[in-house]
Amino acid sequence: MKILVVGAGYVGLVSGTCFAEFGFDITCVDKDQTKITQLQKGRVPIYEPGLDSLLQKQIDAGRISFTTDLKNNIADADVILIAVGTPTDISNRQADMTYVYAVAQEIAPYLTDYKVVVTKSTVPVGTAEKVRQIILKENPNANFDMVSNPEFLREGAAIEDFMKPNRVIVGTDSESAKKIMGEIYRPLFLNKTPVVYVSIPTAELAKYASNAFLATKISFINEIADLSEKVGANVQDIAHCMGLDKRIGSKFLHAGPGYGGSCFPKDTMALAEIGKEHHARQMIVEQVIETNHKRPFAMVKKILHAMSGDIQDKKIAILGIAFKPNTDDIREAPALKIIPELQKNGAKIHAHDPVAQDNATEILKDITWHSNPYDAIDGAHAVVIITEWNEYRALDTRKIYQLLKEKNIIDLRNIYNAETLSGQGFHYVCVGV
Repeated sequence: MKILVVGAGYVGLVSGTCFAEFGFDITCVDKDQTKITQLQKGRVPIYEPGLDSLLQKQIDAGRISFTTDLKNNIADADVILIAVGTPTDISNRQADMTYVYAVAQEIAPYLTDYKVVVTKSTVPVGTAEKVRQIILKENPNANFDMVSNPEFLREGAAIEDFMKPNRVIVGTDSESAKKIMGEIYRPLFLNKTPVVYVSIPTAELAKYASNAFLATKISFINEIADLSEKVGANVQDIAHCMGLDKRIGSKFLHAGPGYGGSCFPKDTMALAEIGKEHHARQMIVEQVIETNHKRPFAMVKKILHAMSGDIQDKKIAILGIAFKPNTDDIREAPALKIIPELQKNGAKIHAHDPVAQDNATEILKDITWHSNPYDAIDGAHAVVIITEWNEYRALDTRKIYQLLKEKNIIDLRNIYNAETLSGQGFHYVCVGV
């Protein structure tokens, strides 16, 4: 079985590498020559734990190759997996399908022998059908079937999610395509992974629905955190009580500065726009988007209040820029809103992030970057924890106490114990307590 992966970004590279680990013959195509050259040398252009070693293993075994030549790699492929980006079109808040449709036009003339064309990217309902129409318009005799096979990969845990998924969703109306998709996911049968076969529109919508629901849990617990602060409750205890209910579960019930990244902001906006387009407005999702938009600014108010409202010319140490741990992804990260607001109020920002600093320097200006958190903290009037990296969980608080000019710790991820830090003499502020 030969799989052609179009797009060597996050989804395409992880999927191609993991399918190669299953033993399939993988070719990854991307228009970015610099990226392809890096990958041919085994250099991973993204930060994803474990991906570099797994990719090198596949290269050494000869199971994966990289090229910019799409045209000459179509004929040998059994499956063409479209994994190009679907960023938000800022003009209408919908998913931009330019790259997906461009792939459809490019492959259409060469679909002479039977192929399964798979949309792996997160796409609006109707995309697979649109891809089908584009192909048939370009080549009425094209021999292929369409499949929607949405990815559910968490940044920082993508390999585990691919190898041990909660489920695999396959949308198809073809028995031939169903058989082939069953074959490429056969290695997961040993783990008894549920492979769910549904209609194409169902598969397309299931991805948006899943991400929107998880985003809803985040925004919900953040609003409960606000209420908890008003009435003297503890949101961490509330989340624990809620999570023990198996109907609810504990995942994503962590109060904080809001969600970010490449998926939740993009997918919630796209789902809201799909609802408007089809006259079935997603009112809950629309409110989730609004709540999350306001959240970083509420965190700025929290920081200002903790520092008595005056941060003019004060040094604030920011720990964590990435939208979550184990990734260098800063897309829609709360830090990108929090830091500029602090700067508008006169703060001098000193920051540290284990892997996201290079990406952040292109966006965040007038920041002093440090190679370790203690250097950022030295002489600061406050420490603000925005990303819950593991290395921040066990910092030497006695050393921090000595380094801080003013003993303020504003923990926006609740990674420390309030009673413990307050007992050590800190002015400790967290979320929802």
